[in-house]
Amino acid sequence: MLDAEPRVFVVDDEVSVRESLRLLVESAGWRPETFQSAREFLARPRVRAPGCLVLDLVLPDLNGCDLQTLVADRTEMPVIFISGHGDVPTTVRAMKAGAVDFFTKPWVGAALLGAIRKAIDRSRAALGEADQVRALSDSYASLSRREREVMLLVTAGLLNKEVGGELGISEVTVKAHRSRIMQKMNADSLPGLVRMADKLHLTLGRRDWRQSRSFTARGV
Repeated sequence: MLDAEPRVFVVDDEVSVRESLRLLVESAGWRPETFQSAREFLARPRVRAPGCLVLDLVLPDLNGCDLQTLVADRTEMPVIFISGHGDVPTTVRAMKAGAVDFFTKPWVGAALLGAIRKAIDRSRAALGEADQVRALSDSYASLSRREREVMLLVTAGLLNKEVGGELGISEVTVKAHRSRIMQKMNADSLPGLVRMADKLHLTLGRRDWRQSRSFTARGV
């Protein structure tokens, strides 16, 4: 279940920095959680809440870039770097790895708050997208095997007659399957169903459909 209260995770080995950031985050109405090392942060259970990670580049155990790599799968948690030792190559590496911003100490509070606000907005959008995909996956799981076959071919651009020919069923039967698919997927139009298939990574190119006989969905 999604916790609506934004969290700002701060990882920095300096007590004064952690306290300063805690007060800054609280002043904006967000909930701060501070950690003195990367491993301490990694031991914290993952939460489903909009937020971001404000991360020092130099840490006593893993460095900031190493931690960034370890949490790269947490797309709902954008990373903002802060450092007193920023250099161009490191900054470029961090940004290419997905960091949303990089600040050199001492930072400007207003600028950092602006970056955190944008990161939280991005986090909220990522969580919303994940919830949508999860709901679509549940709807897709409710389809029968034949309905999945029909959905894959229909969203590849095949006409009802072509789908029937490929599956060895009548055009009338294809239409009946399509109707049930639209209901189960809560799709109000064919373009809408195509977009759903794309989100579920079910998209099959028209030129490739004849080569696909298993109708196995990638990533579902």
